Amino acid sequence: MIPGIGPAELAIMLPLLLIRALPWVLFVILCILAIRWFLRQERPRKDPESVAVRRSLAEVLRSHRERCKMTQEFVAEKVGVSRQAVSKWESGASEPSTTNLVKVARLYGVDPAELLREVEG
Repeated sequence: MIPGIGPAELAIMLPLLLIRALPWVLFVILCILAIRWFLRQERPRKDPESVAVRRSLAEVLRSHRERCKMTQEFVAEKVGVSRQAVSKWESGASEPSTTNLVKVARLYGVDPAELLREVEG
């Protein structure tokens, strides 16, 4: 026991101390929950503008391939990459290198600069 404080006084002081500490305890719990929520959020990997450009490039590549009535396997064989690489280009998961982009444009019968203009526009 604390000297000078009896059981009746302790019974009165303890709830008062808990009431004063309760907002701080709740605040700490709320902060922990907010941090956990923030850390679990799905964040974009790149800025939205570059993702939109990549998506547009993917759409342009797919539309040209379909216009030429070619399969992804055929394009991959002619360019010298795997079919999965062509699939990633057309889904926007990755972008072709400059060399591969030029090869694809020539395969589709399009000037590489024209292909890129379609992406910007």
